Amino acid sequence: MAARRFYDCTVSEKLLYTSFLLLIGVGYLMAISYLYVVSVNKDGKPGLSVEDVAASYYGNRSGTRLEAAIRGPMAGYIQEEERHHIVAWLKDGAPQEGYQQQIKPVVDKNCIACHSKAAATNLPDFTTYQGLHEFAQVDTGMSVMSLLKLSHIHLFGISLLLFALGYIFILSEVNVWFKRFLVLSPMVAVFVDILSWFLTKWDPVYAYTVLVAGAVLGFSMAMQIVISLYQLWFLKRPS
Repeated sequence: MAARRFYDCTVSEKLLYTSFLLLIGVGYLMAISYLYVVSVNKDGKPGLSVEDVAASYYGNRSGTRLEAAIRGPMAGYIQEEERHHIVAWLKDGAPQEGYQQQIKPVVDKNCIACHSKAAATNLPDFTTYQGLHEFAQVDTGMSVMSLLKLSHIHLFGISLLLFALGYIFILSEVNVWFKRFLVLSPMVAVFVDILSWFLTKWDPVYAYTVLVAGAVLGFSMAMQIVISLYQLWFLKRPS
């Protein structure tokens, strides 16, 4: 019995598959944009780089967690002059002397709206010197607990998404070895990518592996989506 192909699908199936492919395509672009916005400038330079990835997982061992935050994902919430003021305080060892008059007003103005017990219980509390000083320690990157939390969410969620994408793509008419590569490679890439998070926390050189695995995942997904969308509506049944 001949294998089922896109030209065997009903119009309802084609509409369902097309909607799903377009949505996950847009979702992937949104994920890449979010990753860029969160990671960009973590190394103090414009553009997403290996150093940005290393800073996320390994951290900046020459700086503090608070400095990494106000230079990275929180940079848009504080003015440059005020940021330099806090960084200078951190470089000086984050002493309690002068905190009340110099640092607390800046924190109250820019951070307390979110970083207080009254605003959000899942964010660190910066209303006291002790709460802020906890983040004035050396930046060692994302914690193992956070990595475990993110990894199990990604492994469950992305594997299901890739399964659905691959299930649709299998209906395409392409070289069988190329098809097998595109179906398998993103699954392997996700595993290698997440494993590399933990390896990068141990040694920043593995940040290259994170980028390579992410590139393979993106390429495989893009090819599956583009080929499937085209063949869904333009693949003709052989005479």
